[in-house]
Amino acid sequence: MRVVVALGGNALLRRGEAMTAENQRANVRIASAALAPLAMEHELVVAHGNGPQVGLLALQGAAYTEVPTYPLDVLGAETQGMIGYLVEQELGNLVPFDKPLATLLTMIEVDPEDPAFENPTKPIGPIYDRESADSMAKEKGWVFKPDGDYFRRVVPSPRPMRIFELRQIRWLLEKGAVVICAGGGGIPVMYADHGAPAPVGPDKQLLGIEAVIDKDYASGLLAAGIAADIFVMATDADAAYIDWSKPSRKAIAHAHPDALDRLSGEFAAGSMLPKIQAACEFARSAAGKRAAIGGLSDITGMLAGTAGTIVSTDQDGITYRAT
Repeated sequence: MRVVVALGGNALLRRGEAMTAENQRANVRIASAALAPLAMEHELVVAHGNGPQVGLLALQGAAYTEVPTYPLDVLGAETQGMIGYLVEQELGNLVPFDKPLATLLTMIEVDPEDPAFENPTKPIGPIYDRESADSMAKEKGWVFKPDGDYFRRVVPSPRPMRIFELRQIRWLLEKGAVVICAGGGGIPVMYADHGAPAPVGPDKQLLGIEAVIDKDYASGLLAAGIAADIFVMATDADAAYIDWSKPSRKAIAHAHPDALDRLSGEFAAGSMLPKIQAACEFARSAAGKRAAIGGLSDITGMLAGTAGTIVSTDQDGITYRAT
């Protein structure tokens, strides 16, 4: 079975933790323990978030004033390499030595006319109190929005349109490799002519763009593009819930995409809603495709359909898990 697993930010850095290399490695080690059995039984592709990491690099870069701050596409490429290295090493310590692992820098095309550029929503970097956020907004021109009781920097998050390295990913899978790719939603790029997706040619100039693509949308596009059988979004919740913050909350067990569409107002725009939408898009991409949302420790159960929230066109309506 061909499996795409998108690791949420908690798999790399838990909320409130210091952004040290040691903390990130410890969390990647935990994630790798859950991924290792899949790597030996299935064709496995691993994607991941990078919000805290790309934000930290931007903050570090802004502190060095001798040169302009590096753009987000370059910082995204740096985080793909860093996180891919950690995953390769920790996962490689758990699988046989002859099991190949490969990290692939992945460029993803976005539309420069995407309305996301007019309304930055993607949080990156650490959390700040109001005073610190106001000070940095004034000093650096960054945009901050509330995140619970704190504030985080937000940047544009355009929808992904095309993944350039699909052929390379398929080739690596055919050779038996575990592929780590599309990290942080991919490196956001566009063509200089600002047109729709264009064929490669001598008159086409590919450029990086100042944005961060949502990893769930990018991972769903990746899963469809490589004809994965199941697309798993591993997060810090054991399932998608309705009435999440209320005593009446219920965990969704199985759902048809159409049923989830009717419940879209139940899900938080900055966290669960992209996962729900990415799951629905993948489930509709071809007959028999399944998407799953749930906890990292429940990956085996999600593959079996007994844990998390399973989204498929084979399911009628919506059912809930007993609590």
